[in-house]
Amino acid sequence: MTEKKIALVTGANKGIGLAIARQLAEAGVHVLIGARDETRGTAAAAQLAADGLAADWIRLDLDDHATLDAAAAEMEARHGRLDILVNNAGIFDPADGAPGAASVKAVRRVMEVNFIGALAVTQAMLPLLRKSPAARIVNLSSSLGSLALNGDPSSTYYAQQFIGYNASKAAMNMLTVQLHEALKSDGIKVNSVSPGFVKTDLTGYGTMTPEEGARLPVHFALHAGESGLFVEPDGRSPW
Repeated sequence: MTEKKIALVTGANKGIGLAIARQLAEAGVHVLIGARDETRGTAAAAQLAADGLAADWIRLDLDDHATLDAAAAEMEARHGRLDILVNNAGIFDPADGAPGAASVKAVRRVMEVNFIGALAVTQAMLPLLRKSPAARIVNLSSSLGSLALNGDPSSTYYAQQFIGYNASKAAMNMLTVQLHEALKSDGIKVNSVSPGFVKTDLTGYGTMTPEEGARLPVHFALHAGESGLFVEPDGRSPW
């Protein structure tokens, strides 16, 4: 069994996911770069390995649940357990929008990747997480997933009506709440983390770099003292 902590970061071949993977590896964790594209995944792992960091690519396609079971079997054989799961993979569709105008096809696609995909990955990895002495699950959420902020006219998020994306992050928060209750007897800590307003390929704009956005998810992956929280860089977020 590998002595280093083992972490799986989904959607880790670029953006916040790659920054999270790098910072975990810099902390001494053996990181598995979860990505569906072999060329991009292996390139990301090689980028970290070139800097002397422990990283490997592992195939994860959130649209192909058979790859999730195959990844879990491979991790079981190689490492025997999983200590950290970061559910980072997510998409935004420009055809998303307000409830009266959003493309239903786009909304379905966003929900499938951002929520159903994360749920499927988590289910596949739970047996390995239960073999860790102190496992952590970090669900990448967003303040756009806060029902309280979406319903507050004074909130800066009030006007950001993307029914698919916002609902997918609200669903991620529900996943956090229910996993926290289901897994607390196993000592597995689960939190929703909003990294902040990060400029990535997904957003196209923002006030933070991926490296800055990775810091809070990495902190909860390594040092989570509490469980069942929804947090952002400024502190606790309302559900």
